[in-house]
Amino acid sequence: MPELPEVEVTRAGLADRLFGAEVLSARLGKPLRWPLGVSPDSLPGRRIGVLQRRGKYLWMPLGSAATLLPASRIEPDAEPPDGDKNADEGGLLLHLGMSGSLKLTEPAELTALAGEPGAHDHFDLLTSRGLLRLTDPRRFGAVVWSPALTQDPAARLLARLGAEPFDSRFTPALLHAALHGRKTTVKAALLAGDIVVGAGNIYASEALHRAAIDPRTRCDHLSKPRCERLLAALRLTLARAIELGGSTLRDFRDAHGMSGAFQTEALVYGREGEACARCGGTIRRIVQGQRASYFCAGCQRR
Repeated sequence: MPELPEVEVTRAGLADRLFGAEVLSARLGKPLRWPLGVSPDSLPGRRIGVLQRRGKYLWMPLGSAATLLPASRIEPDAEPPDGDKNADEGGLLLHLGMSGSLKLTEPAELTALAGEPGAHDHFDLLTSRGLLRLTDPRRFGAVVWSPALTQDPAARLLARLGAEPFDSRFTPALLHAALHGRKTTVKAALLAGDIVVGAGNIYASEALHRAAIDPRTRCDHLSKPRCERLLAALRLTLARAIELGGSTLRDFRDAHGMSGAFQTEALVYGREGEACARCGGTIRRIVQGQRASYFCAGCQRR
């Protein structure tokens, strides 16, 4: 399932290439998780603004040429400032679901054959910079029109998301305070995404190993120093995953059609029965909330 690193890799691969592009046409395939919300015929003539990410969602502002922000505003985790006219003109909120990926085929590569949609190609946005296509075999992804990020449906879909992990305002003290009142396991709390976003199953397992915390540890048993280690480990894990293009276990490809490579460097995920690189103990696999957790009982403490 594409998580924060995969979505950020996708955003970074598209932002500069699509900024200022004019929408020429839009095509819908089989229904996705939610309806588009407008007629595809209403999108041509608009121009693409600063592509942004919030959690696992991408926000693509679509406005007029006069309201486009400068390309220098393209930054990871950027929030539209007050007065961002491009954001106020509406846009598309995109989610890759469990198996989705976005690819931009540039005009020089766009032949009649390349432009023909396949069985799993469920949304096309033809632009002056090429064809942006959402491929999603399981169809849990979404492309939804919203009049603004601060209005429904975007506001409703984003309302329950936790803090961005790289936000400097999200401190270890805030993480400790958020976890302290919960009796669930720390692994479940990370996956919930309402405290901090981005810790999908692979990255939660890896971050907990780096922080030497057993995934079965109750949230209210974590001290402030352990929360400090956990936040640092989560940031290090996600940053390395972004650097390596995310993880590809089955379907994910970046905007250039390339697979991610983080899974080749995983310290515990998918390594049941192997020796822990840190202490030499044996890596175990357990199931928590129907999700596999990998950890080393030798160096990850409750």
